[in-house]
Amino acid sequence: MAGASTPAIRALTQAGVAHRVHSYPHDPRSDSYGAEAVAALATQLQVTDRQIFKTLVIELTGGPIRTARLAVAVVPVPCSLSLKAVATALGAAKAAMADRAAAERTTGYVLGGISPLGQKRALPTVVDRSALDWDRVLCSAGRRGLEIELAPADLVRLAAAVTAPIATN
Repeated sequence: MAGASTPAIRALTQAGVAHRVHSYPHDPRSDSYGAEAVAALATQLQVTDRQIFKTLVIELTGGPIRTARLAVAVVPVPCSLSLKAVATALGAAKAAMADRAAAERTTGYVLGGISPLGQKRALPTVVDRSALDWDRVLCSAGRRGLEIELAPADLVRLAAAVTAPIATN
């Protein structure tokens, strides 16, 4: 999309990473931002719903983590996040979904437009291992109705992420 710029898109451009930006009309009444992206883009781009990823902000506690901290989990839209698996992947005893206000304040993005890239404060990130099964994946570009398409290895590298099996069907 010509002229679209978000911190995520700028991070990709500055890193010289090949990517494509896709937009679709966001319906403010939508209660599932991921499902909205799948409905708008999967057929058009000839990708499966498992190639479109949602970004979830979580709160980690316990283990070597003395105080609660936020982190990011990136999973395919049709899947659920295993809180136990993501806690294990990041060395915490427990994980829970983060408070909306804390997620927005920390990342600099609004819910439904949180990108794993270009966050105001980079958070520890886990990308579901299934991303590596694809030659391209999509994730939020940092705004509702805006997605970026890129190679999964570039997503993992730029997010300084680890990969682990954190999604459940």
